[in-house]
Amino acid sequence: MPEPHLNGAYYGPSIPPPSSKTYHRPGHSSSPSCCCNPFTCCCSCIFNCICTCIFQILCTLLIIVAVIGFILWFILRPNKVNFHVANAQLTQFSYSNNNTLNYYLALNVSIRNPNKRIGIYYDLIEARGFYHGVNFGNSSIDPFYQGHKNTTDLDLLFKGTKNEIKLGDYYNGEKDDGVYEIGVKLYMRIRFKFGWIKTKKIKPMIKCDLKVPFKGKGSFERTQCHLDW
Repeated sequence: MPEPHLNGAYYGPSIPPPSSKTYHRPGHSSSPSCCCNPFTCCCSCIFNCICTCIFQILCTLLIIVAVIGFILWFILRPNKVNFHVANAQLTQFSYSNNNTLNYYLALNVSIRNPNKRIGIYYDLIEARGFYHGVNFGNSSIDPFYQGHKNTTDLDLLFKGTKNEIKLGDYYNGEKDDGVYEIGVKLYMRIRFKFGWIKTKKIKPMIKCDLKVPFKGKGSFERTQCHLDW
């Protein structure tokens, strides 16, 4: 018997909606993997270990160097070497109209080494005289050794004629005053000695700013020099 056609509302159980399916691609996981390539993980671990070892070695070396430096400083107790110009005599400093300077300057330089355990080798001392930045003459000292707690006096002599030199307007004014502002620079090569150890040569430069009276115009005041690298 054929079923009658239903034109009215349907009162049966609710029809569930069509389910949506989720597809996962093979080989992809929602949770990240720590390391997919064992070889890469092994290389990374080795690299980290090497970096850590190098860092530890460098830190250890720095600590050792610092300790050795402190021990040497504590034993040697280094003090600054003092340079003074004890006396200066300027008996000639004439400047002619043809830009020629005639000069005669004698200096006594005192070097004091206050250290108890450090000696100094002066392998080279070259002195240069300057008048307001213009080099007018040179002088040199033979090599020598200075022992512990020792004072050494050096005699420097600047003597000669400098041609084609321009001194500017400073000369006339200072000539009237009778006091000349003269600079002396000591270019040195020295080595330090403590016990049987000798250091490599270093090249300090000592600068002395002097006010030198012309003969009969006054007395020279002892002047301290300073290190100028």
